[in-house]
Amino acid sequence: MEQLVECVPNFSEGRNKKVIDAISAAISGSAGCSLLDVDPGASTNRTVYTFVGSPAAVVEGALSAARQAFTLIDMREHSGEHPRTGALDVCPFVPVQNVSMDDCVHCAEVFGQKLAEMLHVPVFLYGEAARKESRRNLPSVRSGEYEALPDKLKLSDWSPDFGPALFVPSWGATVTGARKFLVAFNVNLIATKEQAHRIALDLREQGRGKDQPGLLQKVQAMGWYLDEANIAQVSTNILDYELTPLHTVHQEVCRVAEELKLPVVGSQIVGLIPLKAVLDSADFYIKSEGLFIVEEEHKVRLVISKLGLDSLGPFNPKERIIEYMVMSPEVRPLASSSLQQFVRKVGARSAAPGGGSVSAAVAALGAALGAMVGQMTYGKRQFEKEDKVMRRLIPQFHQAMNQLLEMVDQDALAFSSYMVALKMPKNTSEEMKRRTAAMQGGLQAAVAVPLALAEKISVLWSPLKEMVAYGNVACKSDAQVAAKALEMAVFGAYYNVTINLKDIVDEAFKAATQKRAAVLLQEAKESAAAVLLAADQRD
Repeated sequence: MEQLVECVPNFSEGRNKKVIDAISAAISGSAGCSLLDVDPGASTNRTVYTFVGSPAAVVEGALSAARQAFTLIDMREHSGEHPRTGALDVCPFVPVQNVSMDDCVHCAEVFGQKLAEMLHVPVFLYGEAARKESRRNLPSVRSGEYEALPDKLKLSDWSPDFGPALFVPSWGATVTGARKFLVAFNVNLIATKEQAHRIALDLREQGRGKDQPGLLQKVQAMGWYLDEANIAQVSTNILDYELTPLHTVHQEVCRVAEELKLPVVGSQIVGLIPLKAVLDSADFYIKSEGLFIVEEEHKVRLVISKLGLDSLGPFNPKERIIEYMVMSPEVRPLASSSLQQFVRKVGARSAAPGGGSVSAAVAALGAALGAMVGQMTYGKRQFEKEDKVMRRLIPQFHQAMNQLLEMVDQDALAFSSYMVALKMPKNTSEEMKRRTAAMQGGLQAAVAVPLALAEKISVLWSPLKEMVAYGNVACKSDAQVAAKALEMAVFGAYYNVTINLKDIVDEAFKAATQKRAAVLLQEAKESAAAVLLAADQRD
């Protein structure tokens, strides 16, 4: 799986389209960089760019953008609602896929050093890249903003991490670092800037000072007025959306606004947002309001509606949720292929995909049929008394369907690791030792995936028995096919486990795995038979 780092440079220009477009072109024209979002703001006079690529590519993309901005932005002429220290105000690097926070710290360090050498400007490190605790927090580094830099840079405590301790009037200073995914979330109010800021002071973690901390952890906030929309906003940066979720921030703004008799009129995401942040809020609303929603698309729509994310403009999930933006068929080449393509890949002259991937695909179809029977029962007047049961059963099949679909590719990848080990050199005793260890690891991985497949199917037998008992009787044949599909998948898993166990040298592992696989197979035989019998007994 390829390495992906997100880079989110914030440039101090949100009004001049030619400048905004020129910086966009510099990023897009950088090899290996994919520009995902450009979000300018006239009142803030600031544009947030979001792009992804390999660690090396995003560093070069950010340098290219900075080089372009250096010739186009003059901070001596800048004004806007948003705090800033320079033309390229802040440039964070965020781990997205197959990279660590340390990798992103390295990106920030390389970028900071190269930027300082290229433009001869002061650069500060913040966040996870900070070399001083006092610089970990961005507002602390930005204190005094651009106007304070001439005096600030004379202080030994504010010697930059890279570059000269000299004030560059046209540029100012740049802050770069590494952090978790930050959600820039603004709540709209019909209010004054001062009223919005009052709410922000109550809620932000910093509060009104050391003696008056705010209510929300890992949240930065301020109030401002958007002239172009004729509304005020409580503008927040949620630094840890798992600790303080989106809906919590929205609820707290609404609560304080209600006390002040101020109407909340929607909200806004600036830049991109992780899918998990949206789904966490969806799950909150579903649970608190007793809603029944299983489709991911519907959960996303629920959050857009609840938070009013489309109040200032369309919120297109495919353009605003980062996973949807970077999703590539290469990540799940089999599960993302058409049925025709998958069948032809199975029929090709290649060891993978083989029986394991086919078993996973059949299992996913079996779970999908279970979900279908539930959906064909739920909400129908003649089965109204079963709604409560269906609300409980359908999500189990829906979740299993998605998990089993993932295993179509997992099985092929697991077997591929064994095939790679087979091709390792074996000219010396050391090489033979490494090859043997890699082969054993590959075999155990090849065993683990089908065994996990059988385990996932095991938890579906009980809900399937209920589904055939209470589901729409017109769909009983679908439940029967589901039972046989799941049983067949367990047979496939059992055979795949058995054939790979014979070459594993760890006898204890072999015995325990063989025993568990046999138990799961017997359970599948008995459970499938029970489902078929129950279906036959229904009119």
